[in-house]
Amino acid sequence: MHMKFLPNIFSIISASVVLFSCSGNKGGQQQGPPPAVAVTVAVVNPTNAIYYEQFPAMVNALDQVNLTSQVSGYVSGVFFTDGQQVNKGQLLYTIDAQVYQANYQQAIANLQVQEANLLKAQKDADRYNELAKHDAIAKQQVDYANASLEATKKQVAAAKANVAGLSANVSFTRIYSPFTGTIGISQVKKGTMVVSGQTVLNTVSANNPIAVDFTIDQKDIYHFSQLQQDKNVLKDSVFTIAFGDDVYPVPGEISMMDRAVDPQTGTLKVRLVFQNGRGMLKPGMNTTVRVKGSAPANATIIPHIAISEQLGEFTVFVLGGDSATVHQQNVTLGAAIGDSVIVSEGLKAGDKIVVQGIQNLHDGTKVQTGQ
Repeated sequence: MHMKFLPNIFSIISASVVLFSCSGNKGGQQQGPPPAVAVTVAVVNPTNAIYYEQFPAMVNALDQVNLTSQVSGYVSGVFFTDGQQVNKGQLLYTIDAQVYQANYQQAIANLQVQEANLLKAQKDADRYNELAKHDAIAKQQVDYANASLEATKKQVAAAKANVAGLSANVSFTRIYSPFTGTIGISQVKKGTMVVSGQTVLNTVSANNPIAVDFTIDQKDIYHFSQLQQDKNVLKDSVFTIAFGDDVYPVPGEISMMDRAVDPQTGTLKVRLVFQNGRGMLKPGMNTTVRVKGSAPANATIIPHIAISEQLGEFTVFVLGGDSATVHQQNVTLGAAIGDSVIVSEGLKAGDKIVVQGIQNLHDGTKVQTGQ
């Protein structure tokens, strides 16, 4: 009974295979090549552009000191105007010296007493030692006289040291400028009580010349070391500073580079020095250091939008000689200038690169260029 249906089953399977094969042939027609990708291209131009690398920086005084008193007392005099230029050795403040002067005079008097005692002890010792030569005095008495002489000498030395210390206290009641510079706003007025070594009276800073400090990455140390040794840096205005759109009119030069790289940040501190004769620069100002550079020989410049980045490598799509396909080209970038960037290696003037449509491209893609 089952055998009667076997031929029919095979017939159905064969017919299905034939139908499937026919339908496959109808839909399996060979497709043509993918359409060309529409892109916009630009011609690579040579450049000898001047550009500026920029670094955040701060203005600092080359010399700056907080003035404190070495003695306690009341301020008895202020001898300057806030913010004025002061000269080295100029008297700035006085502290009431009456007590210190009285102590000094007392120390002088005590020294004179001790010197008189020394004179007497010296005479006694000389006399007793002379008598001892003739066995006219007990040896014990001679020893006492010599010991008294030595003790008196030490008392005189102590009295002299006390006089010197009290004399210093008297001199400390007069506070002078340690160097020529600008003095700030006084923190104390006449009659203010100050404490030795604690109360800050004022700050004096030397502002001409003045320093500008900033940090560089350790990979730039060699370049900046070369600039430090270049005698034409100042003449060529390599280092300038700016406040927004305003550029300070006087160029600077490298004064020093710090002794070591900060291991936490991988950066090194660099100090520039600027002349500040007009006093336009003040310590504590934030500014931007501008380091002038120029494009290397055979450099080119391209729009930044033409660049692709992957894993730290930069590439562009260059139009082939047939103007119908593109290939991906590695490039080495330099400084950015506005919306463009300098290319130091990888392109030559006259090359045509894709600037729009790069997201749809890969090496060998056929393209259709537009205006």
